[in-house]
Amino acid sequence: MSPTFNAPPKAPHTSLLRRSVWAWPLVLALIFVALVGRWLQWSDEQEREEDRRNLIADVLTLETRMSEWLAREDNEIKLLASTLPRRVDDTTLLRYRAVAQGLRRLWVSVTVIDADNRLQAHVPTPMQHPDTHPISGGIDDTGLSAHLSTPLRSGGRLIVRFAPSALLRQTVPWWISRKYDVRLMDDYGQRIATTADAVTLSGQQSYRVSMEPQMPEAYLELTSREVRRAWWRTLPMALMGVFLVLSAAASVMLRRQMREVASAEDRWRTEAAWRRAIEDSLTVGLRGRDLDGRLVHVNRAFCKLVGYAPEQLLGQLPPMPYWLPNAVEDSMQRHLRNMAGAAPTEGYEARWQRADGMPIDVMVFESPLVDARGVQMGWMGSIVDITARKRSEERERRHLEALGNQARLTTLGEVASALAHQLNQPLAAMASYNAGVVRTLEGMQFSDTAVLNALRREGEQVAEAGRIVQRIRGFLTRRAPQPEHCQVGDIVRRALDLLRRDLQRHHIHVQSHIADPLPDVLADPVLVEQVLINLVRNAADALGGLPHPRIEVSVSRAGNRFVRVDVDDNGEGLGGRGIDELAAPFHSTKPEGMGMGLAICRSVIEAHHGALEAGSGPMGGARLSFTLPLEIVEVQP
Repeated sequence: MSPTFNAPPKAPHTSLLRRSVWAWPLVLALIFVALVGRWLQWSDEQEREEDRRNLIADVLTLETRMSEWLAREDNEIKLLASTLPRRVDDTTLLRYRAVAQGLRRLWVSVTVIDADNRLQAHVPTPMQHPDTHPISGGIDDTGLSAHLSTPLRSGGRLIVRFAPSALLRQTVPWWISRKYDVRLMDDYGQRIATTADAVTLSGQQSYRVSMEPQMPEAYLELTSREVRRAWWRTLPMALMGVFLVLSAAASVMLRRQMREVASAEDRWRTEAAWRRAIEDSLTVGLRGRDLDGRLVHVNRAFCKLVGYAPEQLLGQLPPMPYWLPNAVEDSMQRHLRNMAGAAPTEGYEARWQRADGMPIDVMVFESPLVDARGVQMGWMGSIVDITARKRSEERERRHLEALGNQARLTTLGEVASALAHQLNQPLAAMASYNAGVVRTLEGMQFSDTAVLNALRREGEQVAEAGRIVQRIRGFLTRRAPQPEHCQVGDIVRRALDLLRRDLQRHHIHVQSHIADPLPDVLADPVLVEQVLINLVRNAADALGGLPHPRIEVSVSRAGNRFVRVDVDDNGEGLGGRGIDELAAPFHSTKPEGMGMGLAICRSVIEAHHGALEAGSGPMGGARLSFTLPLEIVEVQP
């Protein structure tokens, strides 16, 4: 199944890209052919360059060979010149072995001239028959020729004419003659000699070098016999052409197929739009799962309910992202029960978690999902949000609980008022008796100072107890506190003095840190003292049984308007509980506690326009703090 929501509108260039996808194979084929053609061109250039390097190397090798041959001939001519007499004729010249060998091998004629350039000897003579001298086979002196000369002792010169074609036959190796056409050329580009009469074609490579100094104004040229075809006329390019034709045919067929598919998609979208419109009009969330529990379909109401987009849900397998992290195991067991077909027909309640972390309560109804052939392919669930109903029920329950607590608080206030009224008379009597005993002893001139001080201290404590009872009675009967100018440090010292014996008995070490100086606060010192005593006692109770228990009471300035009192301990802490839970009426962590201590402390501090807070302290345990407003003294001008 496809997701319910429409995909976001596509950009125009994306739509154009999809419409032209049929041409991609042809475009890729063109790119491929272009790359192959470029590679063939590069390979052809590399091969041509390699052939040219080989051609140059062969030309230089052959030129060296011919130069060495000519150098040896020149040495032989110089040796011959050194042995010739001053006067020589044709017959004498033919008798020299060097002349005979030269004429048989390479030389065409040998000429001797005197210092005045007059001819002295020349062999062979034009009328001389080959049988009249020892040279067999005849000497070909036709065609173009070249010559070598050397000076004689008589001042003349010895000139040897040779045939360049014979030079080529003597010096050109067979493998060069098979691979190249070898030519000797003059300055004007005329051929002096060649190994072949082939005409140079456009695809052949050639290279020439100078034959100086042995043959001035002559050049040796090698021309490759191989005619290299252009790279674009080779077999690979023909195959690439066939490949392009086939790619074009495939692109045409693909375009036709895509048009048919696009037409079918348009019909499917029209049908799916009707179904989406119906589903989106529902306020009930719908989810479809296959037999493996994978999400395959969701509607808009379901996505809005859990706060996830369709693409974040479709294809997900358990555990689902909207399950509560601390209840994954229970949710998995319920999922396996539903996949087994044991889901309650009347539905069941579940608690999920939205993407923003907010929990929601839902009612889930599961039913089989069957295809057109009647085969079950999964499960379809209908989800109804019952969070508002559950919250309404919770508010009603809390309201009834609050009414019960209010009734209990009213009763407690009445009991406390009656108890304070009953205790007031015995405390007053105790104060009167104590005062009478003190006056009697003073009248009797009783001189034991310790006894008199103890009786006076007892009277002060009785009077203090009476004031405490009256203040608490007035607070519980909703009378306002009686604020006065006082120092918070003094209140802390009095409270710790009252608790010191009890704390020492439990081996609890208490320290106080009071910032100095502190301005006065406007508060009821009796009620604030009782609040501090309650907080210190709670800390002492939490430290019971711990090694090295410690309590620290700190008083500091909190901004420009408040004084802050912190009570820290090194106990186990509050376990993540906040002040709202700790100060709830009738909430207590002590087996014998009533759960009213912190509730009354919070009410006292809020009546003074302060705040009571709870959290973790720097000693590793709990920290309970409260603030009191400062008494602002205006300076008169």
